Amino acid sequence: MANWFHYRLKILPAFLAVVCILSFTQSKKWGFFGHQEINRLAVFTLPEPLFEFFSTHHDFIMDHAVDPDKRRYAVEGEAPRHYIDIDHYGDHPFDSVPKNWYQAVEKYSEDTLLAYGVVPWQVLRSLKSLQAAFENHDLARILKYAAEIGHYIGDAHVPLHTTENYNGQFTNQHGIHGLWETRLVELYANGFDFMVGKADYIESPSSFIWSAVEHSHLALDSVFLFEKLATEFVGTDKKYQATQRGRTVGQNYSEQFSAYYHDLLSGMVERRMRAAIYAVGSFWFTAWVNAGQPSLPKPQKLVFKKEELDQWDLWDKALKSNQIKGRACEKH
Repeated sequence: MANWFHYRLKILPAFLAVVCILSFTQSKKWGFFGHQEINRLAVFTLPEPLFEFFSTHHDFIMDHAVDPDKRRYAVEGEAPRHYIDIDHYGDHPFDSVPKNWYQAVEKYSEDTLLAYGVVPWQVLRSLKSLQAAFENHDLARILKYAAEIGHYIGDAHVPLHTTENYNGQFTNQHGIHGLWETRLVELYANGFDFMVGKADYIESPSSFIWSAVEHSHLALDSVFLFEKLATEFVGTDKKYQATQRGRTVGQNYSEQFSAYYHDLLSGMVERRMRAAIYAVGSFWFTAWVNAGQPSLPKPQKLVFKKEELDQWDLWDKALKSNQIKGRACEKH
């Protein structure tokens, strides 16, 4: 395998600047290829024997990093697991929202929490599932839950997954979601440094993931402000350009506008991706340690139940139907 920190992102989005809804065949962004790369690179943060085990199955870890997004096209109730509109809860939400799920339900009701997203709690639920899989020496479940927790952790590191204004719809900045996590990745991720060091044991997973969400949210002021400054500097007439992807011609953010916006952000996208890679590896490592550091199954053929195979087939078909059961602007 080529040196992992010199990999090339090959993302082919066809983002329409004023239209958020994209077809699957036109878009591969953080939510698909990016998630796969975060999972892949997280493997290199692991100590032995986890590194040998995960690297043996890195194809599965990568391929199934996108399962949670595919489920959003087939399963009602999946979408809220990918974000949290933390600003719905007031001016100081990280002080007012209980980090404990049951306390949060008591304060706000489960319906309210589900309406505005539950990604930090979903990460913690996935951690418990992964730990149980390690305890049971269940190879298939270990890989399934490792791939999926990686996805939710990645989502927690995206600033626009932490706000009701997730696509700039309240500030006349429609399309900013795709700009931040698609266009900038397309243009600049090839130069990002993803040498993040080794994974660590997480003493308090709840504090860790909530801190990640808070850091994402604190970046929002810059995400929105700098987009406005870039628009003023470049001008609306030079903000977009025609791009062609295969036989599809669409309008995308111009390279000039994207470069100015990227410079203003001062490496924000790179920092959030680096943090996500480190976090995924650390959660995997923590689940294994909490399970008692069990010996890991030797490489063998993965065996899944028929209903799981049928589910994956269903999700693939639902994805191709392009009928998402969630926020339209987060279509893949």
